[in-house]
Amino acid sequence: MRFIYGRQNMPTMARAQENCFLLTNGLGGYSSLSAAFSMTRADHGLMVASRTAPNDRVTLVARLGETLMCGNRRISLSTQQFAAGKRPEAGWKHLSGLVVDDTPRWSYDVSGVRVIREVAMARGRNAVAVLYTIENRTGEACTLRIRPYVLGFEKGHAPVEPWTVRMDDRCLVTGEHRVYVDTNGTLRPENAAFVMQYYAHDEPDGRPAKGLVASVCSIDMKVGPGAMETLRLVLSDDGGTPSAEEILAEQKRYMQALTCAAALRDPVARQLACSADAYIARRDSTAGKTILAGFPFFGDWGRDTMIALPGCTLSTRRYEDAKSILRTFLQYEKDGLVPNLFPEGTQEPMYNTVDAALLLINGVYLYVKQSGDGAFIQEALPVLRNIVTAYQKGTHHGIRMDTDGLICAGQGLDQVTWMDVRVGEILPTPRHGKPVEINAYWYNALKIMEAFTGDAAYAQLAEQVKASFLRAFWLPEKHCLRDVISGTGADEQIRCNQIWAVTMPFTMLSPEQERAVVDTVYAHLYTPSGLRTLSPEDGQYHGVYKGPQAQRDMAYHQGTAWVFPLGAYYLAYLKTRGYTPEAARAVREALLPVEAALREGCIGQLPEIYDGTVPSFSRGCFAQAWSVGEMLRVYEALEDIEG
Repeated sequence: MRFIYGRQNMPTMARAQENCFLLTNGLGGYSSLSAAFSMTRADHGLMVASRTAPNDRVTLVARLGETLMCGNRRISLSTQQFAAGKRPEAGWKHLSGLVVDDTPRWSYDVSGVRVIREVAMARGRNAVAVLYTIENRTGEACTLRIRPYVLGFEKGHAPVEPWTVRMDDRCLVTGEHRVYVDTNGTLRPENAAFVMQYYAHDEPDGRPAKGLVASVCSIDMKVGPGAMETLRLVLSDDGGTPSAEEILAEQKRYMQALTCAAALRDPVARQLACSADAYIARRDSTAGKTILAGFPFFGDWGRDTMIALPGCTLSTRRYEDAKSILRTFLQYEKDGLVPNLFPEGTQEPMYNTVDAALLLINGVYLYVKQSGDGAFIQEALPVLRNIVTAYQKGTHHGIRMDTDGLICAGQGLDQVTWMDVRVGEILPTPRHGKPVEINAYWYNALKIMEAFTGDAAYAQLAEQVKASFLRAFWLPEKHCLRDVISGTGADEQIRCNQIWAVTMPFTMLSPEQERAVVDTVYAHLYTPSGLRTLSPEDGQYHGVYKGPQAQRDMAYHQGTAWVFPLGAYYLAYLKTRGYTPEAARAVREALLPVEAALREGCIGQLPEIYDGTVPSFSRGCFAQAWSVGEMLRVYEALEDIEG
């Protein structure tokens, strides 16, 4: 898709900076700045490099300062807010338009001079290319001056004290890091200069509102009267990169190839197939692939990976990537669990999740079913057996099968479902006991094992689980499912977790019960941007997600609208309406706001969350893997129905 933003979309500095772009390199590194090419977050950066893929990330190049010099005039094309009363750079006032398709391109018009900036990130390398086209239609020469601002700190760090920065030949040395500069412009060293930037999108969330960046050089390109010149700039951590034009051309070829390979017809679906690529990254520790949960904050988490995998890899026909990701997690199974978090270096993975292992079984099933790779069953089967056996006998974090066949999970201050926030000694969403979606996943896993092995023991246990589930979870007076069996008031809260009891490949409810669940979820939790995590009628409902982290965490699963369960809702709606053309048309109509969502926040991406009460502006991660993946599954289902 092509996203176009003109002057009408950027009437003020705040509006010009409210959205951002995202480019990635397949290693966990990324390039992301605001639509005005400014930093509004400490996690923004023109080049955030991945030293060890995918989570060991450092911001090498923060942004670029850009000045157009015409005679005695100095016109800033860059945009940035500063701390300590320093006047902001206001290049957004000269910004005529931004177009984002395979690459982002900005155009500026200033008193007879047009400047076009285009940016791309190299695949598999920590390198960013910036290409400027300067058309001078005046009668005097002009010069475009570029000043790279560097950091050299862990992603998201906002330093407030100066550090060692210097220029060494054509290399910027910042702390222990080096940034190589390849340009056809005139490169001049300068004395180190530090500026304190203001991060407008961090301060409301209680993150550091300011941080230093440093410059030690400038790059000039002079353009004669009536002439046109191209300024090429490649910034990298190794100095051995292709030219700026080659990086840009590679980016365009790659994105177009992704679109074709996905074999999806709908323009929004094709865009989402490209969006999904941002999350698929190499993991050096396993020499395989993984899925990053979201930008700019998250790494590769087991639960998020297993939820995002079907849409991000299977709906897009990336079967080899899916197999590699599944192998990564099969390799790390331990005591029936798979990692929720892969730390880097010598630290051990964290296994604090009850759902990731069950969703791994589901991922293997969906992969085999869609790819036709039946041989993979035998490769995965020993691990899948271990998972089921461990859940039956009991494993860490209070995960065990009760006498009724249902799965219990959680103990102490553990939070092992996706509603996993802990604020000090407070669990805002305590779900210790028997969570509804975990037992839906458990039944599904048993039926998959029956299908894979033909073992009647799995079938018999599945029947016991089904009978116990219907008896324990169904609330006939509320026409929905309990959220958890814990003996507390949380049991009958209306939450979105019940929707997965309708959408797994193998389910337990009757058609009438499934339809009732879908209708109850719609009445209480549905918004066009996401499903609320708690009914607004509940006394614990929080409809706004903002403020310091402790305040935000109290709302995170207590009413905040999440995008990814919305995908399950639409799949459940299609199922309970018989997958008819009429149902498909209804879902297509409901999906129209998705195109609008792709224009807001991170351009071409779907975010993590929205406020529950008025879900207008995206919150949390501006780009989230499972949001993109689950919506891709909906578009794929629609195209299957429509033929």
